[in-house]
Amino acid sequence: MTAHRITGDLAATTEPGTHRTAPVEETDHWIDRGFEQGDERCLAAAYQRWGGLVHTLATRALGDPREAEDVTQQVFVAAWRGRANFHPERGRLPAWLTGITRRKIADALTARTRRRELAEALGASLGSEGGAVEEPEGVLDRIVVTEELARLPRVQRDVLSLAYFGDLTQVQIADRTGMPLGTVKSHARRGLQRMRHNLAVATTAG
Repeated sequence: MTAHRITGDLAATTEPGTHRTAPVEETDHWIDRGFEQGDERCLAAAYQRWGGLVHTLATRALGDPREAEDVTQQVFVAAWRGRANFHPERGRLPAWLTGITRRKIADALTARTRRRELAEALGASLGSEGGAVEEPEGVLDRIVVTEELARLPRVQRDVLSLAYFGDLTQVQIADRTGMPLGTVKSHARRGLQRMRHNLAVATTAG
């Protein structure tokens, strides 16, 4: 199920086989039953009915509407894929979606913290003339590092990757690449600034 399918316009919220607009409570029960049974129309109806609630919760917690949009998509995708665990008799769909939303918000906040720690760790390491970067396992996961560095322009990415993954000092990076030391420092500084800019909302929200 793609995000496009999830966010597609719902033509009507009438129960199949009827020609009248169903009362809200009746429609909600139909959504619950259909969602449990894998009816894609009920996924679209659930998104239309409670997507705003999920987005509001995520925006309040994260302080970033764009990040909240990503979380909202993740919530409904996770809910649809895990619908076998949804049982209307144990709780209504909005309560179940709210629980998933809380978990996805926690995941987003954890990822935000890890990215901020990355920027701070790289900045502290490259700001010192002498030493190589700390062991990456002591800072954060290499996969997260790779994803963050991949956002940078190639030269900045190369310089920071040599420092982070290669444990090289700025002097050693200059020797390895043939770039002047001042250029290495400039690329490192600009790369870190770009990373911090990308994380500006994350560092000021919360």
